Amino acid sequence: MSTLVFLLIGKFIKCSWTTATMVKAVVGEEIQLKSIEDRLSHSRLSCQVGLVIGKISTSLDRGFVFDLVPTPLNDAGEAASWIIEIKDDNNKKKGGSKSKTQSDSSSSLSIDKDWVAEHARQVSRMLVGGMKVVGIYIWMNESLFKNSSLVLCQTVKGVADAAPIRDFSWDERLLIHISYSPSRWTCRNCSLSSNITSSSLRPCDFKMGRVFSTLQKFRCIYNFDIRFPIFREGFSSSKKFAGILRDVILSHAEELKGAKALINGNLVNVDDQCASDSVHEVEFLLPFMHHTSFQEYSQEEVVGILVFTGSVCSYAYSNSKEPISQALTDIKGDIVSSLRSRLDIICDDEANEQLESVADVSGEISNHTPIPQLQLQSLRKGCSLSFPRRVFVPWLGDTYICDYIQPSETLEVVKDHCVELMSMEALTDTSMVLEPEAESASSVKLSTNSFLETAMELSPELTSSYLKDRGSVAGKQLEKSSNVSIIAAMLVLFISVLVGVLLFAFRT
Repeated sequence: MSTLVFLLIGKFIKCSWTTATMVKAVVGEEIQLKSIEDRLSHSRLSCQVGLVIGKISTSLDRGFVFDLVPTPLNDAGEAASWIIEIKDDNNKKKGGSKSKTQSDSSSSLSIDKDWVAEHARQVSRMLVGGMKVVGIYIWMNESLFKNSSLVLCQTVKGVADAAPIRDFSWDERLLIHISYSPSRWTCRNCSLSSNITSSSLRPCDFKMGRVFSTLQKFRCIYNFDIRFPIFREGFSSSKKFAGILRDVILSHAEELKGAKALINGNLVNVDDQCASDSVHEVEFLLPFMHHTSFQEYSQEEVVGILVFTGSVCSYAYSNSKEPISQALTDIKGDIVSSLRSRLDIICDDEANEQLESVADVSGEISNHTPIPQLQLQSLRKGCSLSFPRRVFVPWLGDTYICDYIQPSETLEVVKDHCVELMSMEALTDTSMVLEPEAESASSVKLSTNSFLETAMELSPELTSSYLKDRGSVAGKQLEKSSNVSIIAAMLVLFISVLVGVLLFAFRT
């Protein structure tokens, strides 16, 4: 009995450790990582920090590293990491570009954690399905790395908070150390627990190989028409307009989770694997009128409707050994992340001037009220807001990353973002940039009419159908009224005959 108990406890501990670790091994794209190592080796930098772009496969318990992107200089032209040399007179000196041969026995590493986190936030917007900011890397020698585990863990935690992975629950991130003395690569799992300590790091198997050649490409053109009723209670509250939009996206994300999919026009077994090198076209089938909670409210309680329409082009990359279900999850997550990213871009201070029209309390049009400060009760008239469109830029191998363009911007903005954020070479041929959303821009319209009036105004087919239904109902009511009259007349006639028969019998 005691032996059985110990076996059960051992299995429980083993399962718990596996669930907590998740990533047992990490494979990096050899060609790209070797190129990065050569670049760093020829530099005079004593340290450099940046982001790890890759993919985490829960079905394979394995991580894949696509690229390492250095964090750019901040607005003051300073690097995101530097070495502080502690001298005998207790003075501290920044040494971010000192010689790599200088002793680090009395030195410590400093990192601008907020700047690295902001870089991660912006880079995460440029990644498509299956690609994530999965951690950070650090270029430094071995002795200094051993004294810097705490600041590195804190940086990893800040990156995870700025660029969360919502597709699944993973309470760790990767920390890749590129050492030049001695020359070697190591990878560690960094726990995201609330109590960050130097013991939060655990070793992880790391090797280099072919990653891009094993990727399968999936593409989806997702058209949506979301109509979200605004109830009187919510309209009179102080809830912000941006919060309502986030609720709409979150609600639609839950609906999208249960959508069935067609791949290349066929229903497939989601547990199978795709083995074709061509692009797999994905189409989602949503249940008709899935959300019907608003039907519980009367027409008087609905004071407006938020109409969210548009088209999202989505790409996702999946390892050839992963099931199709993982690719579909990545596509769905990319659609939702793209909508969130567009809303976040609009909410940024730099994008406030891009608003088409916003109604203030007096009902007049204003272009000076930022989206985050807008309240529903201030929107006495309707407002219309155009979302940025998504474009795709060739990246490594046969993959793409994305960027977003406001209505007044050009592809020059995309060039700048790719150079600054992704450390790419400047694009020389903009014709290579894919613009699948150029013809259909996503937009949000808030109407303060009733739900029925707005629906009829936006859909002539619904109007004719509504009038036809009303005519049909009126005809049925008239027919029902005629039937009742005939039955009543026959009943009166029957009663009269019955009374006459009874009177005749009584007299006789």
